[in-house]
Amino acid sequence: MSAIDDLPPLREVIATHGLSARKALGQNFLLDLNLTSKIARAAGDLTGSDVLEIGPGPGGLTRGLLAEGARRVLAVEKDARCLPALEEIAAAYPGRLDVVNEDALELDVTARLNAPIKIVANLPYNVGTELLTRWLDPGHWPPFWESLTLMFQREVAERIVAQPGSKAYGRLAILSQWRSDARIVMSLPPEAFTPPPKVRSAVVHVTALETPRFPADAAILQRVVAAAFNQRRKMLRASLKGLASDIEERLVSVGIAPTDRAETVSLEEFCALARTFER
Repeated sequence: MSAIDDLPPLREVIATHGLSARKALGQNFLLDLNLTSKIARAAGDLTGSDVLEIGPGPGGLTRGLLAEGARRVLAVEKDARCLPALEEIAAAYPGRLDVVNEDALELDVTARLNAPIKIVANLPYNVGTELLTRWLDPGHWPPFWESLTLMFQREVAERIVAQPGSKAYGRLAILSQWRSDARIVMSLPPEAFTPPPKVRSAVVHVTALETPRFPADAAILQRVVAAAFNQRRKMLRASLKGLASDIEERLVSVGIAPTDRAETVSLEEFCALARTFER
């Protein structure tokens, strides 16, 4: 019998330790160990990797990651109430689970992990997008991680994988797809969680590319994309006019019509436009 089978059911763990989910912490606990194991498997082969998990709560996904063979899991949990439950899991998997009672937004985890590193998490809704953008824009590339397997609100997941011409297409799609491959691998209904959120959820798997899909300076690309999507209903000649007095000529030079709007411009075209500011 595996260690995960020797641990008590998650509902019992929550009752024992008084772990009612707190809205202020963005908590929605996933209690079905079949689902948590499925999420762990979506991250690929874990046996040779360190895994970073943010917001483990009572440890459902943590148990899945360890049962699926993760070399070591670093679980970062802000809510001190969850620590006793996580320590029970650590005892069942000696030497393979480290628990840190910190705010993930304020913690540098790189010194605590050894490559290869995968990040797998049911992210708290209130910090999920911010953490993702930090991981996708670490200041140097390739990043410290090789893949991200993350749960978001379905709406956020769709923004990550969106294509030009869709309402979901925007800055997050550009950031995600410029230097990585991203796809939705699971969809979960509200009733899978305790308490049930008001929205559907989805798991996105992101694999880092060795180099960006198209050449561009990261800071310039971000500035161009931000200006374009901050006024996405405007034509590009208007939304980007603050970047350069000759913006119409720059747009035409890379094959973009000045009357186009941001949501119709491809990643490759945005990168080409960004390169005109490097000259």
